[in-house]
Amino acid sequence: MSNQAEREAKRLEAMSLYEKEAIGQGYLHIAGIDEVGRGCIAGPVVSAAVILPPGEFIAGVNDSKKLSPKKRLELAAEIKRRALAWAVACIFPPYLDSINILNATRETMAMAVGELLLKPDYLLIDALSLPDINIKQQAIIKGDSLSISIASASIVAKVERDRLMENLDLIHPVYGFGHHKGYATREHLQALLAHGPCSMHRVSFEPVRSLQAGGLYAEQPSLFDQFST
Repeated sequence: MSNQAEREAKRLEAMSLYEKEAIGQGYLHIAGIDEVGRGCIAGPVVSAAVILPPGEFIAGVNDSKKLSPKKRLELAAEIKRRALAWAVACIFPPYLDSINILNATRETMAMAVGELLLKPDYLLIDALSLPDINIKQQAIIKGDSLSISIASASIVAKVERDRLMENLDLIHPVYGFGHHKGYATREHLQALLAHGPCSMHRVSFEPVRSLQAGGLYAEQPSLFDQFST
């Protein structure tokens, strides 16, 4: 085994500690759960749930934010192929605005768990708990970097959400959704100022809320410094 392969094996071994602990307690079907799009100002919040076979190592799996789009696509396909079960759920504005982003995130996570063809008996969740689900669970801060199951879910959720945003770009081409995926980039804010928000913008988020109310104008350059990512 090369040094690089050995390092990768050790990294994946370290990312499987939470799964091994759950298996040691007698749990068989461990689902990793993560969301994507919570901080965007447009588009859905998307969650994924993934159940990997016990001891399954997929080389390259990591927090989706640390991977290139090409690598995410490759890994998402491999994860789906090798997983015992996987599912994705999303909530779009304006329903997202009506229940707030935290509740929308929890709801999509619960929906993804409910859509799994194999019922999990243990949940590893990135940062959040799901109090309405009667399944043993563990919330892990920065879980997408610490758990192979959560990292796998983060990759699947990211790839699926990116595809949704690229499709929305065809419907609302003036905003550039295909490029920034709904985040508050300079390009996105300029389009918001020029065209106003559309039905896919989150009116509960700033600066969309103020634009919707007519409180922001193109001559306010501080908008870019205040909100752009």
